[in-house]
Amino acid sequence: MATVIVHAGRERPIIQRHPWVYSGAIARVRGNPAPGEVVDVCAGDGSWLARGFWSSSSQLRVRLATWDAAQPLDETWLRETIARAVSGRERWLTDPSIACRLVFSESDGLPGLIVDRYGCYLAIQLLTQAMAVRAEQVVSALADLLAPRGIYERSDAEVREKEDLPPAVGLRWGELPPRLPVTPITALGQPASGARMFADLQTGQKTGIYLDQAINHARVGAYCAGADTLDCFSYAGGFALAAARANAARLTLVDASADALALAADNLRLNKVTVPAEFVEGDAFRVLRQYRAEQRQFDVVILDPPKFVYQQTHLDRATRGYKDINLQALHLIRPGGFLATFSCSGLVSADLFQKIIFGAAIDAGRDVQILERLAQAPDHPVLLSFPESEYLKGLICRVW
Repeated sequence: MATVIVHAGRERPIIQRHPWVYSGAIARVRGNPAPGEVVDVCAGDGSWLARGFWSSSSQLRVRLATWDAAQPLDETWLRETIARAVSGRERWLTDPSIACRLVFSESDGLPGLIVDRYGCYLAIQLLTQAMAVRAEQVVSALADLLAPRGIYERSDAEVREKEDLPPAVGLRWGELPPRLPVTPITALGQPASGARMFADLQTGQKTGIYLDQAINHARVGAYCAGADTLDCFSYAGGFALAAARANAARLTLVDASADALALAADNLRLNKVTVPAEFVEGDAFRVLRQYRAEQRQFDVVILDPPKFVYQQTHLDRATRGYKDINLQALHLIRPGGFLATFSCSGLVSADLFQKIIFGAAIDAGRDVQILERLAQAPDHPVLLSFPESEYLKGLICRVW
């Protein structure tokens, strides 16, 4: 087994069980590890620190998985760690229609592995060299443990490029998954008020739908009773659906994708929604400016944009984007109305995000009160030793 020696003074995060070792922390490597191979990580004095997986191309050269020197990172470990992650979601697995994340990468001790359950089907993402070379082991473990009808791979995320891995999409095991209606989770592990959404594991966003907002849909929907509601970056209409089920007065859904709007319309019909709904295809930044010029007003505006920043050098541009979209939204909200605003950019901290909304409020000349702080659903747990796993942050605000 190859050994990675870290520079003096770089041991502390490893000892504190942070799972990432960057290339700049590495003094030298003894041996010639292959992509995804297991390596030991040691301090300069030779003392053993942890064990993980080597990446030959990423700046994250080692992703740690055990701090027990006696623990081999073999197929038995892989199966047992997957089983532990699944056991932590057992409360959501009793209903065959539930959609739920079963494995959340580093947060579940499996760096680079995402497993999402959509009813009787599984979608997987293998985002690191370590998981890519263990693909057959992962699929075998999931098939044995969960006996799904099919396992479909959606390893088409951009992060694969940093691992020097091409996109990989296709059926891995069993039956090809159809587009199927599923029920997102709630905090207590019960169906979200019976709301259902279509999931397309083959072509949908992420692995089918955005599971991380499942709890927040209902939280935001509670503010939409009797409200003229604007849902920007609406995608499959999760927030609009929750607003409709809370008896919103009217819905306006804005998305740049006609296919996404069609999916949202299907979801509203699936749930027999009768609230008047307008579907607007266009760039949300431009649409909001147009509405401001037209002096349109709404009781609730929801902003759930895609990830704006993927690396530190783009952070300034991303913060300007977040400020701009929130500034435009604040101009459209009636006094006493609500803004529900989100960022899924991990590099934008909760503190920075609040400061961005503060700046937008000052420029808009509005008084804004934070009523609730929101985060990702509980099937996307945050590992305390890995704060980077807390990537989704949201605010529900009253606007005067």
